[in-house]
Amino acid sequence: MGPVARAGERQAAGAGRPLGVSFEFSPPRSPESEEALWKAIRKLEPLAPSFVSVTYGAGGSTRERTHRTVKRINEETALKAAAHLTCVAASRDEVDAVIRDYWEAGVRHIVALRGDPPGSLGGAYEPRADGYANATELAAAISRIAPFEISVGAYPQIHPESSSTAHDIDVLKAKVDAGATRAITQFFFDIDGFLRFHDAVRAAGITIPIVPGIMPVSNFKGLTKMAGPCGIQVPAWLAKLFDGLDNDPDTRRLVACSVAAEMCAKLEEQGFSDFHFYTLNRADLVYALCRMLGVKAAAQETAA
Repeated sequence: MGPVARAGERQAAGAGRPLGVSFEFSPPRSPESEEALWKAIRKLEPLAPSFVSVTYGAGGSTRERTHRTVKRINEETALKAAAHLTCVAASRDEVDAVIRDYWEAGVRHIVALRGDPPGSLGGAYEPRADGYANATELAAAISRIAPFEISVGAYPQIHPESSSTAHDIDVLKAKVDAGATRAITQFFFDIDGFLRFHDAVRAAGITIPIVPGIMPVSNFKGLTKMAGPCGIQVPAWLAKLFDGLDNDPDTRRLVACSVAAEMCAKLEEQGFSDFHFYTLNRADLVYALCRMLGVKAAAQETAA
């Protein structure tokens, strides 16, 4: 067995290309959460991520807030903002109008997702008769309207509504044929499973970047609540790490950062150099994690 990977070790040694990071935020629900969101954005902005994305609530429930947040990021920061867009709760004409509005506003990157039905906690999805049925149709519409960069979802563990990994890969190939230029995975903890999925994707002739989605979560109960409907397996070893820490948030954050850093280091060792971080609108863990991976603010890099 070889030595344990160390975060940032390969970059410090000059191996491989510099790491590329991207961050996901959610639109604010209140003035207080908006303040927290912008505090996180300003904290992470100096790290010069490849892009940042802004999510879209189930059933399109945050559509207007997503639009406002994306536009404000583009207008007030140096960041490149990507807007999430889903098929649900809107007609094709309505979705097309949103796509055109983004292009006119200077947005050049959309994360195209099917989305969950309103109020869904993993329930069955039924497309509107006058809407796009899935992310493949949505990606094709985006490509037809303007030359956007298009990111789509990928699922290292089988999608809850899929029959097999092979079916998931067929769906991903269809999205690529429709115009997808990048796939971002759902968060995961099984590195070996992700690597097997990645090998199968490449064997199927899919060549677009497959970017690992990393969620450094310090709230284990919240993690299990998010993971369940998505079909994500939370390993027993992770549960043991958080056992007994319900009233110790400081230690939970340290554990979360350590787990995520080790995952990224092992993936980097396997040749991956781009990571997409689900921030949950909090910057502290992600900022520390990027530091451990050798990603620094420009001023820090210059002074080093």
